[in-house]
Amino acid sequence: MQDQTEAKVAVATRDEAARGLRRWASMGLPLAGAALILALGALTAKAQDAGEDGLIRAHGISTFGELRYGPDAPHLDYVNPDAPQGGEMSFSWSSGSFDSMHPYSRIGRPAVLSSIFFEAMLEGTADEIGSAYCLLCEEFAYPEDRSYVIFTLRDGVTFSDGTPMTSQDVMFSYEILRDEGLPSFRANIPNTIASAEIVDERSIRFDFNPDSPLRDRIQSAGGLPVFSEASHIASGLAFEDSRLEPLVGSGPYVLGEVEPGQRVVFTRNRDYWGDGLWITQGRNNFDAIRIEYYGDSLAAFEGFTAGNYTFRQESSSQAWANNYDFPALANGTVIQEELPDGTIASGQSFMINLRRPQFQDVRVRSAIAHMFNFEWTNETLFYGLYAPVVSFWENTWMEAEGLPEGEELALLEQFRDQLPETVFTEEVFAVPESSPTRSLDRRQSRRALALLEEAGWVPGDDGLLRNEAGDTLDVEFLNSGPLFDRIINPYVENLRAIGVNASMNRVDNAQLQQRQRDADYDMITDHFPMGYEPGSGLRQYFGSLGADESLFNVPGLADEGIDALIETVVQTETREELDVAVRALDRVLRDRVIRVGQWYNPSHWVAYYDMYRYPETLPPYSLGFLDFWWIDPEAEQTLRDAGAL
Repeated sequence: MQDQTEAKVAVATRDEAARGLRRWASMGLPLAGAALILALGALTAKAQDAGEDGLIRAHGISTFGELRYGPDAPHLDYVNPDAPQGGEMSFSWSSGSFDSMHPYSRIGRPAVLSSIFFEAMLEGTADEIGSAYCLLCEEFAYPEDRSYVIFTLRDGVTFSDGTPMTSQDVMFSYEILRDEGLPSFRANIPNTIASAEIVDERSIRFDFNPDSPLRDRIQSAGGLPVFSEASHIASGLAFEDSRLEPLVGSGPYVLGEVEPGQRVVFTRNRDYWGDGLWITQGRNNFDAIRIEYYGDSLAAFEGFTAGNYTFRQESSSQAWANNYDFPALANGTVIQEELPDGTIASGQSFMINLRRPQFQDVRVRSAIAHMFNFEWTNETLFYGLYAPVVSFWENTWMEAEGLPEGEELALLEQFRDQLPETVFTEEVFAVPESSPTRSLDRRQSRRALALLEEAGWVPGDDGLLRNEAGDTLDVEFLNSGPLFDRIINPYVENLRAIGVNASMNRVDNAQLQQRQRDADYDMITDHFPMGYEPGSGLRQYFGSLGADESLFNVPGLADEGIDALIETVVQTETREELDVAVRALDRVLRDRVIRVGQWYNPSHWVAYYDMYRYPETLPPYSLGFLDFWWIDPEAEQTLRDAGAL
């Protein structure tokens, strides 16, 4: 685990393969097709004129504003439509192994990008917030009340095995994800979609629950991944069974080579049905995408310097500052760059497991948060390169500030009996800045001890804090990577200095994954990847129903006030209403102290062999190295002639 784990690579690989869509994942598993339920689930349709049959027909949908691209757009603005196709993009993965190519099952650990085979009706872009366009569909139609939607498949859509996609495949995918998919699918789909009906061979109708939010309806249906029913039947396996032979999808890549735990290669589908669409121009440019698995990040870096793979997105400030001095970089074979990253901070945090009895009191959680010294960590370990994660919508206009006022206060007042008084009387929670010159900040220690004493934790004869029952305040940090030791150990020492029985337990990746699935941890590093237009996906990260069912609600949060604010966010109908509701939710989430925010990087740190090229102006919401980068054939040949490849 590196100081940003491999979050940026994980998000990037999902985003690029899934065309910039937001993350839908558990324990680092990329489930790109399902990401639309979260990311596009927040979209609402722009008002348009209905036809004679009372239906609005559209090629795309936007939440609160105009679509950037019309139906006659030649290509996305940020791609090079004349990019040459060919060559290989290769990168590494060192956060665990894999033994499956089935990303929609809890059995087994899917390989990175194992959702690359599947597409959905709707497709997001990397230069807009809250827009989606027809990919599998040629159009969709819906009444003004959005009680249902009819998607019409494009003529000529085929799966990678050459068989045509029909509305029956769409129906099959919907039904099996609803009935046998991951718990998150089974919980979320019925909340929005009441039923589906095949209209004809190319058209399918989804009827929505009348109580479901308008903003979630069309996109919840349009965001479901579609796979071949025939391929599932032919496999002879139950849908939940792990498998190395993936279900057949319609995407631009197919499985080329797989060595469990070592390597996976995806190769271009030469007969990809979507070549020629405006939305695919200048994209999917590589003949192959290869992912090399390593036991740890140090070995992975050595693999890059040795030329075993050719693109690296760095997530360690220590490595970025100190390790990029190898010969291939010095002679120009490898390029090192910092590229702008306009996305929301990943939300990387030490998650506090609220299911544990010692963490029930918010004062205990607040005290633990006060003892993490970000300023010292950043200066001493990260070369001052990072910014702190404070808000759940860090680095956006939606983060809460100061005391609540105006429309935000008016909204919070509606739920006053469900919210702590501190929401109204204290400025939004944030740990004050600590000393950058020493790890243990005495001011923070005094504040933390005062909070713990208020919560009933007092020093025993051995110096450890104990409650009335004589129990020590145990805090175990679960960790699987040696590079993260240098961050956790000083934090543990700070906690022990005030009497907390803190420790770090290093486990292997398989144990880490299983214990996280079983909610068997005190504190663990994970992410809250929020979106610019959050919707029903918030229920899975923060809702009470997801506390025991959703793998995304890592802290096990169950709070009626937060549930009420989530529903307010989901029901908003204007951008202004959404911003107010999100700021209120951010304020209350921070007040509950369910995590200790870590850090984020406002830039992409990349190093690559000097044959890759990218558009002059990158879009704000995606690095796009798997999506719209390409290889310069002459530069590639130069490297080959020099023996660098």
